[in-house]
Amino acid sequence: MTSIAQNSELHQLMRAWRTDLHAHPETAYEEHRSAAKIAELLQSFNLTVHTGLAVTGVIAVLKGNIAGEHTIALRADMDALNLQELNEFEHRSQYPGKMHGCGHDGHCAMLLGAAKHLSENRNFSGTVVFIFQPAEEGEAGAKLMCDEGLFDKYSIDAVYGMHNWPGLAAGKFAVHSGPVMASMDVFDITITGRGCHAGMPHLGIDPIVVSAAVINTLQSIVSRYIDPLQSAVVSITQVHAGDAYNVIPDSVKLSGTCRAFTAPVKAQIEAQLKARVASTCAAYGASCEIHYRNVALCTVNHKAHAQICAKVVADLVGEDQLVQDMAPSMGAEDFAFMLEARPGAYIWIGNDPLEGGAGLHNPHYDFNDEVLALGANYWVALTLDQLPLEA
Repeated sequence: MTSIAQNSELHQLMRAWRTDLHAHPETAYEEHRSAAKIAELLQSFNLTVHTGLAVTGVIAVLKGNIAGEHTIALRADMDALNLQELNEFEHRSQYPGKMHGCGHDGHCAMLLGAAKHLSENRNFSGTVVFIFQPAEEGEAGAKLMCDEGLFDKYSIDAVYGMHNWPGLAAGKFAVHSGPVMASMDVFDITITGRGCHAGMPHLGIDPIVVSAAVINTLQSIVSRYIDPLQSAVVSITQVHAGDAYNVIPDSVKLSGTCRAFTAPVKAQIEAQLKARVASTCAAYGASCEIHYRNVALCTVNHKAHAQICAKVVADLVGEDQLVQDMAPSMGAEDFAFMLEARPGAYIWIGNDPLEGGAGLHNPHYDFNDEVLALGANYWVALTLDQLPLEA
């Protein structure tokens, strides 16, 4: 099967799809315009399209020229971030406070390009399911898709994902044989004291002082409780309290996230956080309310499928462009729920060095359109490898 040439007509179409999505970013479960555009394109490629799974998810099914029992799924995420874009180019976000700052616009464009190419060149055996997933950014859209029967409805045998990676040169791919991304838990802690006049602090219980003690003790969970040979993160990302210079408020709200690569470490962090918050607040005479939520599991590739992806990459771009010793990331990815449901692998495609550019979740970030054809070609090559005409 011919590949998608750099700067070909299809590459230019992918660029147009990508920049249109970038200009119209939509966040979790609100991807209505994005989903409608993607569904319309997939239908124009003569694929069987289903919408509405996990609110705004889009599923497209493509059967090869030869009947086969094997079905693989290829996934792209659709949602944007609650982030104010600071770029000035023509395709910058038209929606204030919303931005495609993680490259999901590029992920969708690459998978759309692969779908179009494969629909015109169906020389494979079996079925490909294209998954356009909502709500990856902290809202577990992948889990909702799984809960609503994604893998059973489409009899999927294996599932694959791909994410762009700033800092990895364009043209390269990174494939991990085990953990790729950390688990993600989030928490909200409300510390309640007793408000009073700021000039008479002895008449109250200052929740701001308590929150400072809580923040300090939480920062020692990783450094003094977790095995130093394990990786973990506890980060406070929000502190909200008070409205006046001369009033000690009744309460303080702290929010943040915890990350780990193994279930035991994940459980240790949660238990320690809850115990330390409760005991610290009690020591100051304050009370607390803790809401702790598991958002994403650790993303761990199935070794055999990681080897499949590595071989496909090596055949596509050469061994020298394949990176297999790259450290995993403390970022999180709800694709972990799909890998829990079915075997598969999740790889990174280079988006060029960070120098002079911007990393993921940065207000100056933009997806590198030069890798669109390469990413689509990877999806095509993986499909042909997993669904060959002859077993």
